Amino acid sequence: MNSIQRSFVRAGTALAVITATPFVGSRHLSAQQPPATQRLRLTLGEAARLAAQQSALAQGAQLRTAQAQARVTQRRADLLPNLSASALQSGRTFNTVTFGISFPAAPGQPPLFNPEGQVEGPVNTIDLRGRLQTNVFDYSAIKRVQSARIAVDAASADAANTADLAATQAAGAYLRVLRSNAQLQARTADSTLAAELLGISRSQLQAGVGVALDVTRAQSQLAGVRTQLIAARNERDRAQLDLRRALNVALETPVELIDSLSDVVSDELTLDEQGAMSRALRNRPDLRAAEEQLRSARQTVDAIRSERLPSMSAFGDDGVIGKDLGRVLPTYTFGLQISVPIFDGFRREGRIEEQSAVARELDVRRRDLEQQAAVEVRGALLDLASARQSVDAARERLRLAEQEVAQARERFRAGVAGNADVVTASLTLNGARSQYVDALTALQSARVTLARAEGAVTQLR
Repeated sequence: MNSIQRSFVRAGTALAVITATPFVGSRHLSAQQPPATQRLRLTLGEAARLAAQQSALAQGAQLRTAQAQARVTQRRADLLPNLSASALQSGRTFNTVTFGISFPAAPGQPPLFNPEGQVEGPVNTIDLRGRLQTNVFDYSAIKRVQSARIAVDAASADAANTADLAATQAAGAYLRVLRSNAQLQARTADSTLAAELLGISRSQLQAGVGVALDVTRAQSQLAGVRTQLIAARNERDRAQLDLRRALNVALETPVELIDSLSDVVSDELTLDEQGAMSRALRNRPDLRAAEEQLRSARQTVDAIRSERLPSMSAFGDDGVIGKDLGRVLPTYTFGLQISVPIFDGFRREGRIEEQSAVARELDVRRRDLEQQAAVEVRGALLDLASARQSVDAARERLRLAEQEVAQARERFRAGVAGNADVVTASLTLNGARSQYVDALTALQSARVTLARAEGAVTQLR
């Protein structure tokens, strides 16, 4: 076990397992909120996949897909028969002059109706009827159904992209919890060192070989570290809340993180740039969504153009009509209707131009997304390589800082120097620990970023 590992082990003795317990400093909430009944133990990949399934963003996208599927049913209704039934009971009076014709009277007889008009009726009727209407041929309706189906594919691809985004956010929240845990552990190690230094200063003062200034300096150092420890605990608690929110679980649910910042990142991630580019173009859900949206827009243009074609429909009704139910006779109507659009004030042409512009815009966006994917893949690979080098440099700095503290402490114990050198070395160690944690976080974040660029966040282990 090297000196770096020993320092974090010592800190671990003063720090409980952070992720296995509800957030510290919020005990007063336990009386208001029900206790969690199930503990979540998650790796980074499992957290990403859980968020992709049940986060609010993912659920909303899934519901938008269901809406698109419902629109397919609505469009398909134009191709199916429409059957209806009606029952009508009515009564009506008439002004005879509204008939528009004159009824001749027999010679020497008064006219049948008053030439100035008279009211006749009421005429009471009962009409019971069923009606069937269907499209025999409507090519534009067929195209609209096809367009709606492609829109479902586009909505599904967009839902996958949203799920990928939710997974990325959850992975980032997972790493922030890991970072805050590591920072809290580092600050606990600093606190342990500061307390040890204070104890040595007091012992030397009591033995008559130390000075009060060393005690005051050690007390100041311990107070400063405790302030950092409080801030680290708060950051840890906030990061845990953000992770639970990203996972869409109850805020009191205990979440235990299985992975750690020190998990090895495979060297193969930086070796195959062409392979990463190929996977990105093939797997990224935003690219698939853009392609499906473009197909849907083009299909909509075809559907509008097909409205210029004639359509044929059939209709018929059958029922009975009469003065009352005891005196009704059967009647029916049937026919075929051909509709030929001739001129609609160029409304259809305007719709075609609008939808064609939409298609061109989507095509521009698709090409831009391809360029963006290439930039993101190469940028992630550069970040990954840089993060690896930063981790090596930060690890070496941490080793030297620990060595410096050990040497300064031995000199202080031997009484050949005051604790000023130890305090200075402790501050250097404090910064080295923080830098090492940040370097490990950057390395893991680069791995997540590369997975996002390749469209494989939900495939993280």
